Amino acid sequence: MMLGTRYFAEWRVVQTAHGALLAAALLIVPVAAFSQDQRAKPPEEPGLFESIGRWFDNVGSSFKDAGKGVENLGREAGVAAKSTVEGAKDAAGAVARIPAARVVTGHEKCRTAPNGAPDCVAAATAMCKARGFESGKSADMTTAEVCPAQVYLSGRSGGSECRTETFVSRALCQ
Repeated sequence: MMLGTRYFAEWRVVQTAHGALLAAALLIVPVAAFSQDQRAKPPEEPGLFESIGRWFDNVGSSFKDAGKGVENLGREAGVAAKSTVEGAKDAAGAVARIPAARVVTGHEKCRTAPNGAPDCVAAATAMCKARGFESGKSADMTTAEVCPAQVYLSGRSGGSECRTETFVSRALCQ
């Protein structure tokens, strides 16, 4: 009967080992399943109240940003208005300093410059000085072809004897 007791003892060890393996498997399987469940869960969608709360937070931050922008705009508008007022004062002062300028009419012949072009600065100044002003600049000029009377009497309208003359007809005097 010794054989039976020994067999029973071995059978008992095998049964205990199987039980331990089964217990370990029962512990490992739920842990693995639990970790898979955590990975497989889709992200939770926010609820209605959470969405409304997030919307209010976004709107509030937008209003804060807009308020800062309005403060900045007000400051910049003040600087722009100040510089505009200063510019208007400067322009008004410049207009007040302009002496009484007038346009006068007349007929003053321009000299010919060394390069052949008309030089009308002296003619405009002479026209203005004749009317009591200090200086002047030509505002309008007239150009005419001047020929001797014999050219016209012979029926020609121009020729080598004719020359072009320029006159100041209007000048801006100061």
